[in-house]
Amino acid sequence: MVNKDEFSDNIKPHEEITEQKIMRQHCELAYKQSLAQAQRNLLASKRIEDLFEQKRLKKLFDDSDDW
Repeated sequence: MVNKDEFSDNIKPHEEITEQKIMRQHCELAYKQSLAQAQRNLLASKRIEDLFEQKRLKKLFDDSDDW
């Protein structure tokens, strides 16, 4: 027969493991989301730089009066 005290002792470590597992999963998800955001930021930065370069080149090309 199972003693009431033994039963309650078995639950607590299981709950702690579950909480740790949830926290680890939460951290992993947050890390993956931050990597995805960093990638989006990098792509946006590159696109902005490309647009500025196109604008600069267009301005140089349109200034044909200098020739």
